[in-house]
Amino acid sequence: MEWLAPFEVSFVQRALWGGLLVSCLCALAGTWVVLRGMAFLSDAMAHGMLPGVAIAALVGGNLLLGAAFSAAAMAVGVSVLGRGTRFAADTGIGLLFVGMLSAGVIIVSRSPSFAVDLTGFLFGDVLAVGERDLWYLVAATVLAAVISVLGYRAFVALTFDPRKAHTLGLRPRLANVALIALLTLAIVASFHIVGTLLVFGLLIAPPAAAVYWVHRIPAIMLAAAALGAVATFAGLLISWHAHTAAGATIAATAVALFFVSALSSWVRDRIRSSRGTPRPLAVLLVLAMMTPLIGCGTGDSTGPPETPPHGYVAGAQEADEAQPRLVVVDSGTGAVRVVDLVTADVIDLGRAEGVGRVTADGRYAFLSARDGVRIVDAGAWTVDHGDHVHYYRAPVRDLGALAGGPVSAAYADSAVTALVSDAGGTALLDRSALGAGSRHERGVIADGAAVPYAEHLLVAVPARDRIEVRARDGAPASVLAQECPRPHGSAVTRRGVVFGCADGALVVTARNAVFSGEKIPYPHGISDGDRATAFFHRAGSATLVAKAGSRGVWVLDVRRKSWTAADTGPVVAANTAGEGAPLLVLTADGLLHSYDALSGRETAAARPFTAPVLDGAPAPLILVDEHRAYLNDPAARAIHEIDYADNLRAARTFGLDIVPTAMVETGR
Repeated sequence: MEWLAPFEVSFVQRALWGGLLVSCLCALAGTWVVLRGMAFLSDAMAHGMLPGVAIAALVGGNLLLGAAFSAAAMAVGVSVLGRGTRFAADTGIGLLFVGMLSAGVIIVSRSPSFAVDLTGFLFGDVLAVGERDLWYLVAATVLAAVISVLGYRAFVALTFDPRKAHTLGLRPRLANVALIALLTLAIVASFHIVGTLLVFGLLIAPPAAAVYWVHRIPAIMLAAAALGAVATFAGLLISWHAHTAAGATIAATAVALFFVSALSSWVRDRIRSSRGTPRPLAVLLVLAMMTPLIGCGTGDSTGPPETPPHGYVAGAQEADEAQPRLVVVDSGTGAVRVVDLVTADVIDLGRAEGVGRVTADGRYAFLSARDGVRIVDAGAWTVDHGDHVHYYRAPVRDLGALAGGPVSAAYADSAVTALVSDAGGTALLDRSALGAGSRHERGVIADGAAVPYAEHLLVAVPARDRIEVRARDGAPASVLAQECPRPHGSAVTRRGVVFGCADGALVVTARNAVFSGEKIPYPHGISDGDRATAFFHRAGSATLVAKAGSRGVWVLDVRRKSWTAADTGPVVAANTAGEGAPLLVLTADGLLHSYDALSGRETAAARPFTAPVLDGAPAPLILVDEHRAYLNDPAARAIHEIDYADNLRAARTFGLDIVPTAMVETGR
């Protein structure tokens, strides 16, 4: 059954089990939400977690713990305000909702490098569920079941007649606190996996749909769990084949099941005979029917094995977060080290004589010497599918040397890696072969620097002052109408490929295999010595930095289509993490400066991180990612990890046994 092929993939299987556990957990809590009319409270608590998540991220704490504290504060506030008689309970809930959400947004807005993606907070990443997350959900589901069983009589009485609950000695106030705690448990345990919107959808839609078919509370819970399971299974299947966001598709499927139930109930009521109503056995059998389907996806296949999808290769391990590593070279001795930024381990890769420069394409590092290029598989890479991301780690490998001159830049897509030489040509390597440990060359582009993009090659041809589109085998495809005089330097961003031209930047985009270019011209009065010839940026970011000669630093914002000159004076190195992040500049005196990228105003006091850079000595580099910057310090034989959002605080320092004269980051 080819349509079940997604469930042959390990991360989809984990997503399915995660969704099933969330469905059971939300069915236990969501039934009471629907029966008691607590939908507004559940939505408020789901979004009221943002302050705790934001604070936990800023201090480097556990996001789940931060969410728990924030949700607990929300729950206490709701319980306290609910005891008052001056206004209705939903007034207090609304005030807490707005207050908590506003506080979270304020924290985020004051932290340009906020480490939590708000899209992930709202929609989650169900395809990134790890084995540890599943055990958390199992524990939360068991605890929720215990609370539901122990508090069942009190919850029922509280739902239908609070005064009778008090008469029976069931302590309705305590029962209300326990019910809010059950709701908090469901939301907190699930949000970091499936996002607040999906939690809210599975809390409300399946129990509301189940009410149309069954009336006893235990039956509603079972039917809600079954409907949530159907929504999870169908949503994952639809998202895979339709290439949509998995979490949002599951939530939409759950809501669709509610409307189907409502419509079916309306039809049933119109045609129902006096003998009785249809039994809801079909709904309850759905979960049992899914067991062989899951087995069909996870069992042995009689057909030929398919190529592992989504960037996986044999021997790799999928991780829950990015696995960045630094490949560091001592150009004096040729010593090579790999620094694992997650574990802080330093791996010795021996020596590579004559290496003076290192470039990378996201996974592979290319160590350039006069007579060849040594290739290192850093064993860490990211596969970005737009709505979700996969992270992999594998052992570091030395893939040997490739004949040819020094490499000035490296670019890659899923099929090919392009190595741009100092002489201006480009060697094309088969990326699948690299993953298997082979250095198979697919061809050479002799007349320009090639960048793989949209299943083609964009070639900057200096002899013709233009950008040409070619097939991966080098065959001509088209020529961009916009000229690019004396092209030099390029960068791949989420908004297209940027080429540096003598008169500005040319941004090339593709849609339905049709390529177009848009020029972002320099401001007037720019000399040739001040033009940008090499771009620095965070991987994928559309905000680029380039040295501007005597002017200081250029900041190119591709989204705003503008150049901004930061008058910093001559610099040794510069970089930025993207929109809203500070501009980092290292001057020759060894001081690191932080500037506002838009106004050019210095925002953080300069800090000494390296010794003064002498003329002719290798210049240090600044590498950036979403959270930290990395600066090599040859004099101290160290690499500094810098929290650029916290006044250039030194978060960690990696001491080395070599002089780190060159480095690149992989795994992003």
